[in-house]
Amino acid sequence: QVQLAESGGGLVQAGGSLRLSCAASGHTFNTYAMGWFRQAPGKQREFVAATSFSGVNTNVADSVKGRFTISSDNAKNTVYLQMNSLKPDDTAVYYCAAKRLGGIIFSETNYPYWGQGTQVTVSS
Repeated sequence: QVQLAESGGGLVQAGGSLRLSCAASGHTFNTYAMGWFRQAPGKQREFVAATSFSGVNTNVADSVKGRFTISSDNAKNTVYLQMNSLKPDDTAVYYCAAKRLGGIIFSETNYPYWGQGTQVTVSS
């Protein structure tokens, strides 16, 4: 059974950085895509970034492009989200998700496996 565990969230001032980690277990992930989504209070969950575990194919939402980077470490079965130049609008619960390769990566409904989420709070 696929299990995902996020870590690395916290409180940071605007302009600061955080790196989120998502440790995956329970399967061989070389045929999986890994995504990061976030949900701010009162808002729908939105796509942030996704990558194949090989790291060959990556996508980042326009809203965070140039500030956030997604990467993977196959040896550790871990995906990272490096977040720089954080803004108060980035405050949200960040979720890691997994799906088999193929299909639309931006839609949360295509991801059957989810972590519990980690809170990121950016103060102004």
